[in-house]
Amino acid sequence: MRLNISMFLVVLTTTLCFADISVGETIALKDNNGKITYLINGKETNNIPELYTKESEPELYCLALNIYHESRSDNMAGQAAVADVVLNRVTDARYPNTICEVVKEGPIRESWKTRQDPNLSDSERKFNPVRNRCQFSWWCDGKSDEPRQPLAWRKAQEIAYHLVHNNLFRGISEGATHYHATYVDPHWNKSMIEIGRIGEHIFYRSLPK
Repeated sequence: MRLNISMFLVVLTTTLCFADISVGETIALKDNNGKITYLINGKETNNIPELYTKESEPELYCLALNIYHESRSDNMAGQAAVADVVLNRVTDARYPNTICEVVKEGPIRESWKTRQDPNLSDSERKFNPVRNRCQFSWWCDGKSDEPRQPLAWRKAQEIAYHLVHNNLFRGISEGATHYHATYVDPHWNKSMIEIGRIGEHIFYRSLPK
């Protein structure tokens, strides 16, 4: 007798265990059609629950998005260091003073749709970041910013939460305000102090004046 074990294939197991915000043991399951669902503490669901939403915690959400898009394939130290740079900029007078403003910093241009209508008020006009001119490239690369990897997104949210609320990992970048991936060598790093490599990025801070 042949057993046909075709309903589910376990493809990934992880435990998200940051103290009181854990979702417990999470198992990713894939059926024969390639659809992935998640088994969380024995209950199957289509999605891993978010720790917070854009509406409930907008600043944390911005920080988590930056962690996810800039470093989701990195180790935990690397992801924390990327987030630490954002927080360092928030406290630096040369940069905006909120997380979302730092993450979204860069030139903007009014949408052609609203630009054509002279009767719109300022609040009705829509502005978009100028492509490839932002401080963090994912924000203006023209691609969707919606997280597509639930486990990585949940991890990014947890790291952001603990940096802001518990100071966990805070200071790991030793005051860095800039970083770049290890496989590039941008011209701007020649005028900065190199702090060193953390995960998949190299970190820098400005020379003293």
